Amino acid sequence: MKAKLRKIHRLIKMFIIRKRYRLKNVDKTFYMAGNSSISSDLVAGEFSYIGPRAKIYPKVKIGAYTMLANDVSIIGGDHAFNKVGLPIIFSGRGVLEETNIGKDVWIGAYSKILTGVTIGDGVIVGMGSVVTKDLEEYSVYAGVPAKKIKDRFKSQKEIGEHKEMLSKSAKIAGFNLEMLCS
Repeated sequence: MKAKLRKIHRLIKMFIIRKRYRLKNVDKTFYMAGNSSISSDLVAGEFSYIGPRAKIYPKVKIGAYTMLANDVSIIGGDHAFNKVGLPIIFSGRGVLEETNIGKDVWIGAYSKILTGVTIGDGVIVGMGSVVTKDLEEYSVYAGVPAKKIKDRFKSQKEIGEHKEMLSKSAKIAGFNLEMLCS
């Protein structure tokens, strides 16, 4: 009974959050904690999650099963700063590039991601890291700036098996909301 009530609460909460933030491009299983600043054009896949106090600029895509912990920011790269004779505050904004975060990615708390980067599938970013460039899939990164620490899996066979699972929809793979609410 508790699991059913949690599921209903979760569905109602996310309905309200989707309306409040005008999120039209997120999967119905997307979930986020409150008190965040998120652009309404966010695209988020199945069972993706955004923790509290996130700050997410426009043109961000988040893949299925991806988790952004608390206080993660996807920001920057939007001020024109190279106009001679004009202070930055009056220089306007440059072109904001698209940021792509793959499937099954885990971004640790307090991490900062510069707009315009691509984070490959299966990446783990350690707490407090600053991501300034593209990250290779199925790798673990940490630091300021983020550097590769190790591979996530031990072999290409394991990567292949994981890729195969990620290529399926959550329903086909057997994942459901009850798994999260139990």
